[in-house]
Amino acid sequence: MILEKTMMATFNLSSFNSGPFLLLGIPGLEQFHIWIGIPFFIIYLVALVSNSALLYLIYMERRLHEPMFFFLSMLAATDLILSNTCVPKTFSIFWLGPQEITFPGCLTQMFFLHYSFAMDSAILLAMAFDHYVAICFPLRYTTILTRQIITKIVIGIVSRSFCIIFPCVFLLKRLPFCQTLIIPHTYCEHIGVAQLACEDISINIWYGFAVPIVTVTSDLILIGISYALILHTIFNLPSQDARWKALNTCGSHVCVILIFYTPAMFSVLTHRFGHNIPHSFHILIANLYVAIPPALNPIIYGVKTKDIREKIILLFFLRGTK
Repeated sequence: MILEKTMMATFNLSSFNSGPFLLLGIPGLEQFHIWIGIPFFIIYLVALVSNSALLYLIYMERRLHEPMFFFLSMLAATDLILSNTCVPKTFSIFWLGPQEITFPGCLTQMFFLHYSFAMDSAILLAMAFDHYVAICFPLRYTTILTRQIITKIVIGIVSRSFCIIFPCVFLLKRLPFCQTLIIPHTYCEHIGVAQLACEDISINIWYGFAVPIVTVTSDLILIGISYALILHTIFNLPSQDARWKALNTCGSHVCVILIFYTPAMFSVLTHRFGHNIPHSFHILIANLYVAIPPALNPIIYGVKTKDIREKIILLFFLRGTK
């Protein structure tokens, strides 16, 4: 909360004193807004409860104080930021109609939205590296992933994400907004806000598309290399049980990767090439993207990771029967 207030104070120093923006929701589906808002509210509650429970569990259980679960706690914290950045505003628009948002508030929301995306991508890469070390070098796992190395990885994740996204703030602050400030969306995102400016936005389009895409593409390539090496090691294991155990270890991570990257890539490709696809469909997919992964990620890890599953049963179910 303190960080968000500081960011809003920083963004309020814009050289162009823009009035409030009006977030419309999903144009064309206004008659269904109330009904669409119900599942979004439920998904938000699931994301809030499941990620908070996961963070509490990892913090309380000393057996889970390992690199893999530390990265998982980072993912849960980032998902909480993503959910709270966009989803409450979204279902308030669905239930109460178009909502105003100030220019500093819009910049703050835009920053945390894209920052969470960059963080998630970097964390998934770090988790792929963790799996690579655990499976390919199991005897050297603790000597490779030391506390110092993990600290450096975390600093790299946070600083890289910040350095990639923060320039978007200044790219928007430099623009004059001299037309009706209506955003046909449920939240502020970089290009959507830039398109309302009455000045050339080519640098915004170039930076907003090229830099994040290059970053995510490099993360995907490195994740692919990690899993190619992991699969090579797994298929060289002597027993089928060992191969199955190693594959099961990676299962939850692969599911989360697919849930995270598939809708993102779909959204990018449809924006570029799907000109015949209705705009309302683009916005609906964009909203599902910020709502569903934060809700599903902790559930996937809770179901497929034995240590977490056992601790959840012990902590919330068996303890309650005593």
